This record gives sequence, C-alpha cells and structure tokens, in this order.
Amino acid sequence: MDAFIQQLLNGLLSGSLYALVALGYTMVYGILRIINFAHGDVLMIGALVGLSVIRVLQAAFPDMPPVLLLLAAAMIAMAFCAVLAVVIERVAYRRLRNAPRLAPLISGIGVSLLLQTVAMLVWTRNPQMFPQLLPLAPIEVLAGDATHAAVTNATALTTIGVALSLMVGLLLLVERTRFGRAMRAVAENPQVASLMGINPNRIIVMTFAIGGALAALAGIMMASNYGSAHFYMGFLPGIKAFTAAVLGGIGNLKGAMLGGLLLGLIEALGTGYLGAATNGVFGSNYQDVFAFIVLIAVLVFRPQGVLGERLATRA
Repeated sequence: MDAFIQQLLNGLLSGSLYALVALGYTMVYGILRIINFAHGDVLMIGALVGLSVIRVLQAAFPDMPPVLLLLAAAMIAMAFCAVLAVVIERVAYRRLRNAPRLAPLISGIGVSLLLQTVAMLVWTRNPQMFPQLLPLAPIEVLAGDATHAAVTNATALTTIGVALSLMVGLLLLVERTRFGRAMRAVAENPQVASLMGINPNRIIVMTFAIGGALAALAGIMMASNYGSAHFYMGFLPGIKAFTAAVLGGIGNLKGAMLGGLLLGLIEALGTGYLGAATNGVFGSNYQDVFAFIVLIAVLVFRPQGVLGERLATRA
C-alpha cells in the first residue's frame, strides 16, 4: 500500500503540471481550432525568467524570505509569459485564422524553435540550477512504520495544491462569470458572438494570456521540483500536455484537467509497477513511452477523448 501511495503522489505531482499546461492547449483549440505548439516553450521561458528574477532579488535583497522570492518570481514570470503569449497570437496566428490548418501548425513549430534559440542565447545551452526555496525535508504520508512510508516534501505538496486550486479557479471563471460566458460564446460561434456585442479578438487575446500565465507557473513549479531549468525543458512537457488534452477531450476544460491527472498517474504507476515486474528493465528511463502509448491508443480507439463529444463534420 505504501508503494501504491508513493506512486499516486508522484503521479499527482507530474499530472497536475501536465494539466496546467494542457489547459492552455485546450482553451486555444476550443476557440480557434488550432494547436499552439509553441505553448510548451512558453513554460520554458517562464521557468528561466523566474530564475533570473530570483537571482536579481537575491542579489538586491539578501535577507528576503524564500517564499516571497518564489512568489515574486512566479508573479513576474506569469505576467511576462502572458504578454509573450499575446505577442505569439498577434504575430504567428492572427493572420492565419482562416488559412489551411497546416499553416498555423507550421507557424507554431517555427515560434517554438525561435523561443528555444532565444533562450539559448540569453541563458546559454547549459542547464541552470534552480534554487530550492521551499523545504525539501521528507514528509511521511500515511506511514505504517519508519521503513514503510510514502515520502514527499513541501515543494511537491505546494505544487499539487496550487495547481489544483488554479484549475478549480479557472473552471469557475469560465462557467460562472461574464467573461467565461463570452469565451464560450466565441468558441461556439465568433460571428454570432460579435453580433451580440462581444469582441472576439479581445477574448482570444485574454485566452492566450491566461494560458501563457498558467504555463509560466507550471514551468517555475517544475523547475522548483527538479532543481534545474534549461532551454529544452519545455519540449517533452509540452508534448505530454498535448497528449493529456487529447486524452481528456481537447477543447474541454474538465477534460484537460482529467487528462493531465490521468496521464501523470499512468506514467507513475506504469513505471513503478512495470519496472518492478521487469527488474528495472522498464524503469524510469522508459517513463516517456507511456505518454505516447496513451496518445496512440486514444487516437485509435476514442479520438474525441474521455470527456469529448464526437461531432459531425459539416458538408
């Protein structure tokens, strides 16, 4: 049981991060029907900007509490990446809204490579050590005795708590507020929404900004948990978050949340139990394989996702 709880904690940690990034994919797809493949690199920029903010604040205010350092870095990085996501929408996607579907895809891949190159030039190719600002002391969860206990730490618990809180907050924003109703109206039919006094461009810009801010926070939390940040760190989480969005039903907010958590749990339980059953042959080195197996299975057997609906194609 303690091993099972340990894998659940590991899965919730990675799954909550996937879910935060998947929300950006699914919101943009829900409104524009395009996949923003530069979204994973917004996560990377957020982590590196947060790291730079922490270094500047530590040099200027040596006695600043670590929690305030992390909070300030997160707020500034989220604001920066919200603006960055808006710029990406304006430059890479706005003129391609009515273009063939392949055009925005290629544009997004180009922006992704551009962001990676800029990050390489600014922060170098070498991984940057991210300071551990939250306590790393082990916390035993449902411990039976000292030798059989699931172990976590304050950084992981904070990450899970913050991620789940933001997911609930975003869901309430979309379902209970005027802005959320406007988002749903633009996603349903932007032309009709504009006739009702809604500015579709404003809603699209705000959607990109929210997605960029969530990706930046996910990047900082990921760097805090793993202790490093680098120019290529957004690629795999971005692909896995896209897989999570497809798993849950892309375009569906609840689906993105569920898909992210499910994917994290599948990875953790798969590597934990399959690795033990094969004496480590399929251990953590093969963790990424599970995400792509899930993606292939979903596309083959249920392409609309767990919570998605199969829609008829209009003639």
